Formats: sequence, structure tokens, C-alpha cells
Amino acid sequence: MSINPRLLLLGQTDGWMQGMSDELDRLGLQTLSALHPDAAYAALSDLPIEAVMVDEGTQIATPYLLDKLRAAAWPRRIPVIMARDDDGFQVPEGWDMAFTRAAHPQQILLSVEHMVRACVAEEEYDTRCQTFDIPLEQADRLMHDQAPLSLLSIGQPHPEYLALTHELRRQGAETVAALSSYSAFDYLHDKSFDAVLLWSGEQPSEALSVASGMRRNTRLYHTPVLLRLNDAVELDLGDAYLRGVNDIANAQAGVQEIADRLLRLARSHRRQLTIRKTLESMRRNPEIDKATGLFGRDLFASHLARLSKAADARNRPLSICVLKIADTPEVVRARAKKLLDHAVPQIGSMIARLVRAEDTGGRLSNDVFALALPATPLPAARNVAERIAAVIGCTAFDSGQGKAPYVVEFEVGVAEMLEGEPAAVALTRAAEAVGARGRQAV
Repeated sequence: MSINPRLLLLGQTDGWMQGMSDELDRLGLQTLSALHPDAAYAALSDLPIEAVMVDEGTQIATPYLLDKLRAAAWPRRIPVIMARDDDGFQVPEGWDMAFTRAAHPQQILLSVEHMVRACVAEEEYDTRCQTFDIPLEQADRLMHDQAPLSLLSIGQPHPEYLALTHELRRQGAETVAALSSYSAFDYLHDKSFDAVLLWSGEQPSEALSVASGMRRNTRLYHTPVLLRLNDAVELDLGDAYLRGVNDIANAQAGVQEIADRLLRLARSHRRQLTIRKTLESMRRNPEIDKATGLFGRDLFASHLARLSKAADARNRPLSICVLKIADTPEVVRARAKKLLDHAVPQIGSMIARLVRAEDTGGRLSNDVFALALPATPLPAARNVAERIAAVIGCTAFDSGQGKAPYVVEFEVGVAEMLEGEPAAVALTRAAEAVGARGRQAV
């Protein structure tokens, strides 16, 4: 059985690491522990580790630890998280996130997932800059966002509210207050916020309902939420994280600590949004297929070759999906009447909107599309392809002349790039998998 840990735990306290490792492994986040920084550097160089969580004492005893950890994984970008003492607050610059050792495993899992996807998006940004031949100076301008962070505080006024807003303003963030969930959703629909602070009050159910409501909204789904608890509140922490809370501050947390944690969530979210908006803006490049917003065949092949080399250098998986419009009786009739030619641009546009910003969609021919999914193993890639096929399969296309609309089904093939394998060979394997599945269906 191969070992593919995603999170590296580095510390001098074996008991803490063992307990955290057991909990995270149970949640599906496989971990690896290191008691010495040199062991951590070696693991980052040899294994596809996606993030590192470091015990605060190790950082204090090891100069330039952050730089060395990131250099060991380079060119793979990794988030580095501090596990700090409960009674200490000062967090040095350079850390992507900071938790106490008592942090809930679900909280860490959610944070790692979000930060890793942001790192993958940054890597994709670097690769696309090469594909589109964007100068470094122009790339830096695209990625620079100087607008102040915008925060929404939801709940009845709290004695610490004014002190907290002053601290947030001192650090350059603007705060808007909503006293009820009704006014909160009015604000959330009218304006974009980088993070939300929920005051639990004596009954946290209303605050949790706000978090749940945000997770049911596509536009608000990724906006981070910090829940501030009161002394008298008893709460199932695991349930709170599952309902959409990203971080929880207990009643003993001071103003500076809450401000720090809220701003880290907000900066991380702003960073992800900026990266994704920049990647989206690249789809307006002249080489992009204008009818669909997808990469054209030659551009997709060129970018895929770069992705292949980058995946090998970064020690990350890369999967390729091929989606071919199936020759069902409905599609055959639509093709004969030239109706499919009108539907294909709409289908391609749907594919472009359904993939993540860091994924690359290509139009290889009139009825064949391809996806390049960085940092995505084979099972996850198959889920992505089948989800897209299912969404488009639920869409009705016009048959004209008052006739019943028709639907389009896909034959799907997926391949994960093997070590040292040329990109064209992996793409061919994915295409052959389409044919193989089609023959099995017959």
C-alpha cells in the first residue's frame, strides 16, 4: 500500500501529533509526522505533501523554518500553519493560518482544503502566464488587489464590538454591522465581503442558520465565517463546522486574537478570489475559443504540455478527462438537421462555467471536449467529468418547429498522467477510455 500523506505534522510533542494525526486520518486527511525539521524537509522533497502544520516550539527553536519548508517543497506551493500554545497569542508574520493545539480536526481539515486549492490556483496562474506569454510585470499588476478588506458582523451588539471594530480598522479592514439575520442577508446579497463574524448570543441556533444559509448560496459558498461564542453557550463543535462555520472563537478569546483570526480568514479568501478572477480574465485572451470560452485545440495541447511538465516538477497528480457527445438517436436526428451546431456553443459555455478556475477546459472538435485537472487524482477527476455530463444531460435543447426539445448525453473517458508520460499519450489514453466504455455499453 502506497503512502500518500497530504498534511505533514512537525513538532517536538509526540503526544499532540499522535492525537491530531489519528483524528485527521479518521476524517480522511492522511498525515505524516516528523519530530525534526530535517526529516520534514526530506519528506516535502520526496512526497506529494500538500500542507504543513508546525508546533510553535519547533518554529521558535529553528531559524528560517518557514523559508526552508517552502523551499523544500518548491515549485509545489504549500500552506504552512502554526499550532500555537493556548496561552500565547503573538503569531509572527509569514504563517498562512494559526490554530491552537485544541483546534477541532474538522476546522483544520476545512482550512487545509481551502488553502491547498488556493496554492493550486496560484500554480495554474504561473503556468497560464507562460502559455499566454504574459510578462512578469503585467502578471504582478493583475494579481495586485489594494482594496481594503470588507467584513460583515452579524448579531446583537456585544461589549467587545467597538473595541474589535477599532482594532480591525487599525489593521485596514472595514466592518459593517447587521443586527439580525434578515438584514445580514440583505447586506450579503448587495455587497461582497471577505469574511463574516457571527456573534452567537445566548442561543447560537440563529447564527448557525446564517452559516448554513450561506453554504446553500452559490455566490456565498466560499465566504469564510468565524463564530464568536458566549460563556453560557454549549455547542457541538463538529456540527458547527459541518453547518458552514470555518473558525470558532471561545468566550476567553481576546479582541486582538479574534481580529487576527478573522483577518487571516479574510486575507486567504481575498487571495483565492483574486487568483480566480485573474484566471477568469485570461479566458478573454484572443486564443480562447470565442463561442464557448474554452481553450481551442492547439492552445489546449500547448497548455497541457506545460501542465504535464509542471505536475512532474511539483510532484502533483494531473488528470485528463475527455467528454464526447454520444450518438444517441436524439443527437443523430439533431445533427442531421444541423440543430446540434447551435447547441454545441451553449454546451461548451456550460463546461467552461462548471469547471473550477484552476482547471482547463478545451474544445478539441465540434463534439469532443477535454479537461485538464491539476492536483486531481483519477477518482476525483472521474467525479468531475461525470458531474458535468450529468448537469448537461439535464438540459433541454431546442428542436425547432414546435417539436419537443432533445437532450445531449456524453461518453466520458478519464486518465491520470503517469510518471514521465508525455501529455499527448495521457490524452490519448483518456480518449481511448471513451471508446472502451462505449463498446462496453453496446
